[in-house]
Amino acid sequence: MTTILSRRPQLQHLTAQLDELKQRGTYFHLRVLEDMQNPVCTYDGRRVINLASNNYLGLTSHPKLIEAAVDATHKYGVGSGAVRTIAGTMRIHMELEEKIARFKNVEACVVFQSGFAANAGTVSSILGKEDFILSDELNHASIIDGARLSRAKIKVFRHKDVAHCEELLRELEKEPGRKLIITDGVFSMDGDIGPVDKLADLAERYGAIMMVDDAHASGVLGRNGRGSIDHFGCHGRVDIQVGTLSKAIGALGGYVCGSRDLIDYLYHRARPFLFSTSHPPSVAATCIAAFDLLETEPERIDRLWENTRYFKTELGRSGFNIGGITTPASESPITPIIIGDGGATMSFSRALFDEGVMATGIGFPTVPEGKARIRTIMTSEHTREQLDQALETIERVARKVGVLA
Repeated sequence: MTTILSRRPQLQHLTAQLDELKQRGTYFHLRVLEDMQNPVCTYDGRRVINLASNNYLGLTSHPKLIEAAVDATHKYGVGSGAVRTIAGTMRIHMELEEKIARFKNVEACVVFQSGFAANAGTVSSILGKEDFILSDELNHASIIDGARLSRAKIKVFRHKDVAHCEELLRELEKEPGRKLIITDGVFSMDGDIGPVDKLADLAERYGAIMMVDDAHASGVLGRNGRGSIDHFGCHGRVDIQVGTLSKAIGALGGYVCGSRDLIDYLYHRARPFLFSTSHPPSVAATCIAAFDLLETEPERIDRLWENTRYFKTELGRSGFNIGGITTPASESPITPIIIGDGGATMSFSRALFDEGVMATGIGFPTVPEGKARIRTIMTSEHTREQLDQALETIERVARKVGVLA
């Protein structure tokens, strides 16, 4: 007999908060993908042009990655059966880490179960309560959570404001404890590029540790997608590089690159690494194949940027506000359409979906109050015909719902 849990009073405060979201128009349902994550795909039974995915290079459905996953499953099974430190480190995991380290031009690499775990696990394990973290105000939530878990003292500098970061460093010069500067390489909501080179200068001047989260820069910026460190020519100047395997790489996971000692230390102290079962061998094999493709199919990145430039130009020409929170415009394949009001943004997103365009509305707390936006993301695999159709739909619906006059 199945027992259905009724609404008990212990969690009524959650129901009340959900009701508030519904009244404000910012409540949402999860849309369900029914086929592959492609430029045109099926969500909730509707064929839509997909402008919402992080699948920058179209690798989620690449035949070579699918073949690698199937072959690894036949050879190694569907799972590793343990955490890495007990019995779950397979040769294919080590091959992936070695490949990433060579690609990123560092001594060593460790793969985590997600990019969130990579950031949070690293920051929380390398610092303590006597230390200081200097963090860009728009850094990813995983960095913020890792900073809190570390118990270090957190100093937030204004977005991309290198002078403000230096001001904070000067205030801390005589304080005991280590100092860690952290920035995103590409900021996920505005699409602008972090000042990695200038912050690295500060780190060297003040003896601070330098860390960059390159989740949205990996596979997008730099030679063959090597990221923001390569983009700025900062090899050897960034102590900790974090990346993701779930965006441009097309699969799942995160990684940390740096010195051999850093990676060995994370093996021993990073809690997400210590207490999570390792990736299925199919995922590791897929990621290895993806890094091979970054080297052998650089034209994908060229197409990505060609589509990005075209889409931004046309959105701007239509009169949309495509600036960020503090920057005049996006500098990456992420292009926000700033609406402001959360309820209006979600209504616009739903109306776009009804007309065949998947473009997700994002509001508070992901972005500040009054800065709600439709976040659009380009991929290398969108055709010009698809982009033109999406642009026509976005402008037409925007005028219909009053987003554009």
